[in-house]
Amino acid sequence: MTTQIRTLLTASLLLGALNTTQAAVLPEAAESVKIALAKKPTTRPMTVAYVPDYKRYYVADGGLGAVEDGINIPMSKSEVHVFSEQGEYLQSAQLGLDNRSIYFNRNNHRLESVTYNISSWAGFTPNAGIYTLELDDKGTLTRDRNEVSGYNPAFGDDATMPSYDPETGRYFAKQKRSDKVWIVKLNSREKVAEITLDLAAAGVQFDDISDNYVAWTGVAGEDLAVLDIDHKSILVFSEKGKFVGRSQLPTGIKLRAQNHYNGLGYANGLFFVYCETEGEFGTYRGFRIFDQAVNQ
Repeated sequence: MTTQIRTLLTASLLLGALNTTQAAVLPEAAESVKIALAKKPTTRPMTVAYVPDYKRYYVADGGLGAVEDGINIPMSKSEVHVFSEQGEYLQSAQLGLDNRSIYFNRNNHRLESVTYNISSWAGFTPNAGIYTLELDDKGTLTRDRNEVSGYNPAFGDDATMPSYDPETGRYFAKQKRSDKVWIVKLNSREKVAEITLDLAAAGVQFDDISDNYVAWTGVAGEDLAVLDIDHKSILVFSEKGKFVGRSQLPTGIKLRAQNHYNGLGYANGLFFVYCETEGEFGTYRGFRIFDQAVNQ
């Protein structure tokens, strides 16, 4: 074996080892960005998405407050607000959707929204389902949206804030007041699997953690993350529900009851928590919970 071939083989083996290195949960969450809201949320502060194509954050409001659109169809007054990668406010737009979760679908380069009552457990609601939030060629929100999917009972709870795994096209829907996460694929009207989070191993009960939201991190073996409101930390679990680790939030952070239900998100490799007492209208704080950068 020549020296050149031996060098190439060694480099290849080292690269393979680096590629298989697993990220570790940070004992203390590292704050990376603050997004201070520039205007009062139109309904409730709901969640955050990031579009790498434009390096922008999209912050969605969500809630039941409805206004008439002029043709007697109830439309949500919730808005979506746009910020730069540094947290500078750029614009807001009203799309008539009661957003629960928004995310960047990198398979088709679209910003998408899952609405309240996608499951229609609370009875039929207009504009319930999954929609695209249309952007122009500069990443500016237009007022256009298009339906991707109508209601689907597989999502379970009406207020669930599903997270999306672009690698497999699966959604992870946290079920309220429980340790259950339902796995959903849009081609099925029933859940395809159910995860039971091992809360006992994490030292918490179901009413300590966020009721409606679980993040899909994209990190193998450390796939799911939830906010532990009572202990001010982020809990990480495997896709099988095994407890992996805890990333502690800053001691002085002030969480409120609404953090059980909304004001959460996972975008650009950061776990976002809404702090309503910071800034005039509240601030989303984005925390890194792994020791390596993660492409989501």
